[in-house]
Amino acid sequence: MAGVASTLAKKRALAAGFGTNANASKYLNQDFQSLRSECLRKGSIFTDCTFPAAPESLGFKELGPNTSKTRGVQWKRPGELVSNPEFIVGGATRTDICQGGLGDCWLLAAIASLTLNEDVMARVVPEGQGFGRGEYAGIFHFQFWQFGEWVDVVIDDRLPTKDGKLLFVHSAEGSEFWSALLEKAYAKVNGCYEALSGGSTTEGFEDFTGGIAENYDLKKAPSDLFQIIRKALASGALLGCSIDITSQADSEAVTYQKLVKGHAYSLTGAMEVNYRGRKEKLVRVRNPWGTVEWTGAWSDNSLEWNSVDFSERDVVKADDGEFWMSYTDFMKNYHRLEICTLTPDTLTSDDTKQWSVTNYDGAWRKGSTAGGCRNNAHTFWMNPQFKINLEEEDDDPGDNEVGCSFVVGLIQKNRRRMRKVGEDMHTIGFAIYEVPQQFHGQREVHLDKNYFLTHAQKARSETFVNLREVSTRFKLPPGEYLIVPSTFEADLNGDFCLRVFSEKQAQFHIPCDLSMSEVDAGFRGLFAKLAGKVSFTNRTDIKTDGFSLETARVMVNLMDDNGNGQLGLGEFATLWKKIQRYLSIYKKNDMDNSGTMSTPEMRMALKDAGFSLNNAIHQILVVRYGEADMTIDFDNFVACIMRLEMMFKVFMKIDTANTGSIELDIHQVRTFSLLL
Repeated sequence: MAGVASTLAKKRALAAGFGTNANASKYLNQDFQSLRSECLRKGSIFTDCTFPAAPESLGFKELGPNTSKTRGVQWKRPGELVSNPEFIVGGATRTDICQGGLGDCWLLAAIASLTLNEDVMARVVPEGQGFGRGEYAGIFHFQFWQFGEWVDVVIDDRLPTKDGKLLFVHSAEGSEFWSALLEKAYAKVNGCYEALSGGSTTEGFEDFTGGIAENYDLKKAPSDLFQIIRKALASGALLGCSIDITSQADSEAVTYQKLVKGHAYSLTGAMEVNYRGRKEKLVRVRNPWGTVEWTGAWSDNSLEWNSVDFSERDVVKADDGEFWMSYTDFMKNYHRLEICTLTPDTLTSDDTKQWSVTNYDGAWRKGSTAGGCRNNAHTFWMNPQFKINLEEEDDDPGDNEVGCSFVVGLIQKNRRRMRKVGEDMHTIGFAIYEVPQQFHGQREVHLDKNYFLTHAQKARSETFVNLREVSTRFKLPPGEYLIVPSTFEADLNGDFCLRVFSEKQAQFHIPCDLSMSEVDAGFRGLFAKLAGKVSFTNRTDIKTDGFSLETARVMVNLMDDNGNGQLGLGEFATLWKKIQRYLSIYKKNDMDNSGTMSTPEMRMALKDAGFSLNNAIHQILVVRYGEADMTIDFDNFVACIMRLEMMFKVFMKIDTANTGSIELDIHQVRTFSLLL
């Protein structure tokens, strides 16, 4: 139950304003202001024991202990590298980010784009930090968006070096350290430096903005993409681009015009210039390496600039990793464009207006909520299901297609941190279904296997992919829909964050803890009748070791109306009527006649018994009552359903006003715990 309590606590904290950028959560409970004040008062230099200057903070494989890349590494503070270190020199600029010996160009491309927007930069790099007297204590902090909340990450300024030079990201200005410290903070959040190797620029974009990213295949680009790029840049969006590779040998290969394949670039500008009597569309691109630039038309020293008015030439700087190229050449040479913005509608409309945004944390758990994609016909329905009501059509359909626009983003959580133990990204995606008419108006809907076997999806993510996030833009008619996120394969454990950005306000119903209204009718029915006995002696159609002492105690607690610890004849008769009903439900849902139930069959059986439970409860039940092979025998099934009945019985006894919520004092909590 600790996981459920943690989730509830997090929801309450977010509702109270914690986890916003203005009031970020303290990562690992480290408070920057109090830690720095303590160091300044004592005259000491901060040492971060949660991310030590040790081999485990570097990596686990190529950057693991005693590897060639880490041999001879020394951790040094900026003051040990230069005589007068500075946090930021002359403002944070794109040229402050030069790649080192780590394959995190995707992150550095995002950082370079970050510097183009002062407001976004101020979110990630809080002011009031530096190496001056009265403020320096060897401690710095940065803020990142992490799966629905902002976190404030504290680090010390010990940085990995080799031969007296920074090992990883560094500034072209040798005395400037903000970018190296930011990279360290991001490595801390993800477990180590090596966890940052390889990725999509959109990860960095989203973690610096809390926005949602969209991807464009430039071979299938819309005709107005140049206008989309200009509007995105004007609205503060972050943009990245890359060239696909066709083999591993292509990775980091340099073309004859000095473009790097498989490398993440930042797209930092777009403009039109007057060139020989016509308008020429240009885009500005930056290589995080800080060197290796495009040598084709409109490059730094190309002849094309001689035919442009002098006032338009001052945008060109030599050999800084940033270069201009024609939009036509850009479209020919690059394959992918990534755009991340806080307001997705700025890409398609002239007026910037904030979309409605909803976040929800969820989980896939083997045996209960990890149903896999639709290829897994008999388990797909077990995945978490989220209901969304699209009520208002877009104000300006633009393409004359009437409907409700929204963007769905599915992020798998904390997978980089798990690389140390051999895990990596799952292959994920989602499908969208129309809610059947009979379920319209209900807050919580969880459709069963039969529905998905007989109905097609209305929309889906473009593909299942092993990236941190899958996101897709949709336009659907007004109505009620279910979003079903899943891994491609079934029975894979993982946590996720589902986000829906909608142009108009949309009602988004997340699974509540327990649906009392749905349980109530079934619950009352179980107490309504009395009947005879049933015997389980020598049965071959079900597998059971007989009722355990613990199960027997729960039975007595549930049926003992007079509180004497014993069952009278009437109470006993009612109990056996219940068990007879449970047996009927158990056999009905034992589809393969194995004598036991699988976890999908368990969910259907609980539904037949009248219980509507959320995914968190199902996960707990599987862990508590399932065997190692994920089966549930009859004894455990009865124990489970008895406890659920007891829970509702106690709840309704306390909830005398039928409000659907209760408050417990410490004595009631103890009684509740002992009964269950």
